[in-house]
Amino acid sequence: MQGVPVQFEHAQDRAEFRRPSHRAGVELYRAHIVRHAFEPHTHEAYGLGAIESGVERFRYRGSDHLAPPDSLVLMNPDALHTGRAETAGGWRYRMAYLDPAVVEEVSGERGWWFDAAVRHDPARARRVTALLDALWREREPLAFDSLLASLLTPLRDHARRARPAADEAAPRFAPVLDYLRAHLAQRLTLDELAAVAGLSPFHFLRSFRAHYHATPQQMLMALRLFDAKRRLAAGEAPAQVAAATGLSDQAHLTRAFARRYGVTPARYRQQMRNG
Repeated sequence: MQGVPVQFEHAQDRAEFRRPSHRAGVELYRAHIVRHAFEPHTHEAYGLGAIESGVERFRYRGSDHLAPPDSLVLMNPDALHTGRAETAGGWRYRMAYLDPAVVEEVSGERGWWFDAAVRHDPARARRVTALLDALWREREPLAFDSLLASLLTPLRDHARRARPAADEAAPRFAPVLDYLRAHLAQRLTLDELAAVAGLSPFHFLRSFRAHYHATPQQMLMALRLFDAKRRLAAGEAPAQVAAATGLSDQAHLTRAFARRYGVTPARYRQQMRNG
């Protein structure tokens, strides 16, 4: 990795992404974060990984979580989350972000759901760390896909096959999320979103916040930055991405992107080209 994003406050902070060119819906990530605090963001994918050293504190689904060394991190799709170091030396970790369709295809099962975002399972965590390291280094497509299948095996016991009843309200707000995704570049109003949900404005705001543990504005920004990440990975220039996702200019994109993903848009775009 060449240098450190200018938004990082500490010279030891590092974050890298990689996408295999042959397998869509898979993104690998490795980082050592000391002082950077990630703002609420989404990967719209399962976030599966392990903590190598240090302790991470993150907010996910309305609660704070601590992830110590040799623990698994198991995040469901579409959930906003934050992240910051709980220990003075930061935390070192690896993740794989897998689209739901990829998990279904590889595992042969639909509807994986993780009840706990953190599992202290040293043996499996070390196995997952080793597999994620091997996936990062692997450039042979057949070998990569074999490792990908192996990655899901130690995680299967922690996954349920049905979404909990508390999450069955998600379809109620699905049209709102679709509306947000379709209008990222526009200035939206609370009344507009409430009309999509069929609720009065502040009833909608209360209900939305209770379900997602985030305001509609926080969700909009998370979706804007996720779409920016997708566009950058496809090779679009940062200035074009900023305009397409409703951000005021390229500088706004740079600040907002680094706060959520730990790298600048230019660095992320370069990492995708080098993947």
